[in-house]
Order: sequence, then C-alpha cells, then structure tokens
Amino acid sequence: MRNALFLAAALLLAPGFFSSAMAAFNLCNKTKADVRVALGRFDGKAWTSEGWWNVRPAQCATPLNGPLQARFYYFYATDGAGTWEGKTNFCVAPAKRFNAETRADCARRGFDRRGFLEVDTGRNADWTQTLSN
Repeated sequence: MRNALFLAAALLLAPGFFSSAMAAFNLCNKTKADVRVALGRFDGKAWTSEGWWNVRPAQCATPLNGPLQARFYYFYATDGAGTWEGKTNFCVAPAKRFNAETRADCARRGFDRRGFLEVDTGRNADWTQTLSN
C-alpha cells in the first residue's frame, strides 16, 4: 500500500504530468447558436484540414488532443448566419465530416474553399479558442 501511494505521488509530481495529460486545442462556443467548426494545420510535412465539429452554446469541443506540435493553427466556423473566417484558404466539405489533405485543388477534389483564421498559440502545449458574437 505504501509503495502504491509513493508511486502515485511520484507520477502526479513528475514534470509535465498535468500539461501532457491536459494538453489540447479546444474551441468554446460563447454564442447562443450551434456552431460548426473546421480546423486546419501544417504538421511540418503537409497541410490538412478536417471538420466538422458541432459546438453547442456554452460548450467546448476538442478537435486535437495532446500537446500541440505547431505554433500556428487555423479554424473556420459558422453558425449559419455568420462566420469566423480569415485569409488562409483550406478545403472543406459542404455538410459532411471530412479530412482533406493539402490546400490545393479543392473544387477538383469535391471540396469547397474557405478562408480560415490563423491562431498563434505561441508554442503553448494547450490552447483554447473562444467563439463569441
């Protein structure tokens, strides 16, 4: 019993235990409408975009679990009446769940092209992006 308590205490006090266990890219919806979100990123080799996550009012979604590997991430969100969009283009599927490799030739591959907002996470292992009116 004493050894088990010692081991549990050692794990909890180990450097990075909480940060790696809790690290993620989170999107929180502070609006009064459901929001659909797509996420884009560069992993050092290739650009990808994926979605859709439906985030209900006053709820959060976690598109990426684990420590963030890049400084910049990109997102596009819509509540049907308005959008959170930017200047970095990625491919998205109009209505269904998708995972699009590369940012090129969206229409030829059956995707729409949307401008995503850039998020500078500052190389943090964890990030929460809030969507509000």
